[in-house]
Amino acid sequence: MSAEMQAGWIKLRGKASKSTRDVEDELHRKGDERKGGRYMTRQARSNGIGLATFLYIFACIYESSVFAAGAPASESVDQLYEKAKKEGGQITVYAPLSNRAMEVIPPAFMKRFPGVTVNHIDGTPDQLLARVLAEARGGRVLADVFGGSLAYMAQITDQKLLAPLALPEAAVFPANMKSEFWVATDTQFYIAGWNTNLVKKGDEPKSFEDLAAPKWKDTLMGEARDFQMLIGFAKRKYNSDDKAVDLFKRIAATQVEFHKGHSQLVEFLVAGQRPVCFTCYSHHFPPRMKKGAPIQSMLTEGVGEIGGAVSVLRGAPHPNAGLLWARWAISEEGQRAWAQGGETPAHPNVEPLERVRPAAPYMLTIDHIKEFPKYEKLWKEIFQMR
Repeated sequence: MSAEMQAGWIKLRGKASKSTRDVEDELHRKGDERKGGRYMTRQARSNGIGLATFLYIFACIYESSVFAAGAPASESVDQLYEKAKKEGGQITVYAPLSNRAMEVIPPAFMKRFPGVTVNHIDGTPDQLLARVLAEARGGRVLADVFGGSLAYMAQITDQKLLAPLALPEAAVFPANMKSEFWVATDTQFYIAGWNTNLVKKGDEPKSFEDLAAPKWKDTLMGEARDFQMLIGFAKRKYNSDDKAVDLFKRIAATQVEFHKGHSQLVEFLVAGQRPVCFTCYSHHFPPRMKKGAPIQSMLTEGVGEIGGAVSVLRGAPHPNAGLLWARWAISEEGQRAWAQGGETPAHPNVEPLERVRPAAPYMLTIDHIKEFPKYEKLWKEIFQMR
């Protein structure tokens, strides 16, 4: 056994599983589903060890030699591309993508790397995570790549289903945009916005504190599950739970109307259901404004989080293709494709096509995940939701 394989085996033996976390459901459009991958049977035991267990351990040891140090410093993307073609020339990606992103990102990858076919499996983040967990319980690894927002990356990491991922392209990313197992591909921001037909010029809010004024009574609407707003203000703006809770209690006193789903929320804003949205996604504004929608976003401040990240599954059927996708996805070239797909790139040197980043972004990090239940409870109490 090589030194690398021995190191991988020791590392595997030394890891203990963690409990799962409840995570917030997010709504995304569904796409076509295609199957891919390989089956690892759990039948037949030798010396008390099931075949699937043996195969899984072998895959992890193999994966350790491939991924433990990430891509070798001397290995170029083109060299990795040749390996990807030799191992089958295909890759299965489990990741929630908007319709626009699906039309842009996989084709851009396949144009850059002809001969490597992308099988993209779409769905909501919780559906895709449940699928990976179910396949793992059945002794199967069908996907090569998993993508999701911060909460889902935390949960799948806790389940020990990801391969260590150290990528040369990740060096320029700030620490809060990457971990040992994933790197962010895009971000999203919760902001306020208004219908310009219903809010007079000069009366627009300049900050979230403005929205607590009595004049906004019966004018605000939001997404009921956006407790991340409370975390952002408590941890990043005020450094005080009490101040953040006080702000949102005053906003709650205006009698906020809640809806489920951010796409629906911004469409209600366009239609004038209520004059102001206080938990809209910033990237939902530019495409609608270009079509003449009477809406405007408030970009003075907002709460930000990782909207998507890239990772490679342990025992991936096509580990080199998975690594190739990951390196391309976070490269400047790949991040420009994300921007073309309507996303807000996580790469510090790649700008989104439209201005969607708030001047003062209160970014959530992986460290905030453990406090989600606490702030979700507070959020529901503030707005008197069940």
